[in-house]
Amino acid sequence: MNQPPSPHTPPAALPGCWWHPSRQTGLSCTRCGRPACPDCLREAAVGAQCIDCVQAGRRQGAGRRQDRPTGSGARTIAGARLSNRLVATPALIALNVLVYAITAVEARDPMNNQISELFRAWVLWPLGIAGGEWWRLFTAGFLHYGPIHLAVNMFSLWIIGREMEVLLGKARFVALYVVSLLGGSVLVYMFSATNGPTAGASGAIYGLLGGVLVAVLRLKLNPAPAIGTIVLNLIITVSLPNISLFGHLGGLVVGAAGTAAMVYAPAKNRVAWQVGALVVLVVALLAVYVYRDSLLASVACSGSGAQLRCSGS
Repeated sequence: MNQPPSPHTPPAALPGCWWHPSRQTGLSCTRCGRPACPDCLREAAVGAQCIDCVQAGRRQGAGRRQDRPTGSGARTIAGARLSNRLVATPALIALNVLVYAITAVEARDPMNNQISELFRAWVLWPLGIAGGEWWRLFTAGFLHYGPIHLAVNMFSLWIIGREMEVLLGKARFVALYVVSLLGGSVLVYMFSATNGPTAGASGAIYGLLGGVLVAVLRLKLNPAPAIGTIVLNLIITVSLPNISLFGHLGGLVVGAAGTAAMVYAPAKNRVAWQVGALVVLVVALLAVYVYRDSLLASVACSGSGAQLRCSGS
C-alpha cells in the first residue's frame, strides 16, 4: 500500500519450478532439493517430495519426469484439490486493472488518476473512515497511483498468487487475500497519519508472501529463501519514501496467521477449523477498527471534493 507519490519495488525473484520453469516458487523437494511448485510436491513423512522422488520411492519409473501427478483425489496440505486451472489470481488482477482504468478515464490523465472522483471516494483516508465511510478499508486495496504502481503490484500478485492459489484452492485463496488486505488497511488506519491517503494491493500481496513462508515451514522445507525475500522487501519498504510500512506489516502478519490456520488445521473437520480461525482474525481486526474509531470520534470527515463534510470538537 502506497502514499502519493508511490515508488515501489516487486518482491525479489524466486527460483523456477524444475518441471515448470515459468513458475517461481519458494518450495523445494526435501529429497533431491530441486525447486518445485505446489502442483509438483507431495507431502511425505519427512517434509514434501517432488513427483519424481515419490515415483522413485514407489519403484515406478525411477528417474522419469511427468508433467502432472496422477490421482484426481490428491489434495494439498490445506485440503485443496490439485488443479492447474488458475481462476482467482487472474480475476483479481483483472479487477484491479478495471478499477484503475475507470479512475484514469474519470481523471482524463492515466498518470494522475488519483484526482478522479472514484479514487477520492475509495482511497484509505482515516478521517473519512472515522466519519462512517468504513468501506474505504476494503476499496483502497483496489486503487493504484498510476500505471507503474499498478504494473508492479500486479506482477507481484501474478508471481506469488499462482503458487498460493494452487496450494490453498480458489475459495481459501480469495479469503486469505481479502483478510490480508483488511489487515493491512486496519493497521494503516490504526497507526498512520489521520489525514494521509493510502492505496494499493501490496497489503494483500504481502499477506500472500507471509503465507508462502508458513507453507514452507509446514512442509518442513528450507525457509531461508522465503525469509530472505520477506526481509529484503521489508528493507525496501523502510528505505523508500511514501511506502506504507504499516500496510505491508499488517498484511504480512495477518496473511501468515491466516495461512497457518489453513495448513495446520487438523484433517478432521478441517473446513470448520479454517473458517473458525478466519472468523477470529476478522473479529480481531474489527476490534482494532472500533478502538481506532473511538479515538477519532471527536474529529471525523466524510465525502470528497466539494462535498467534504467535517465535524470536530
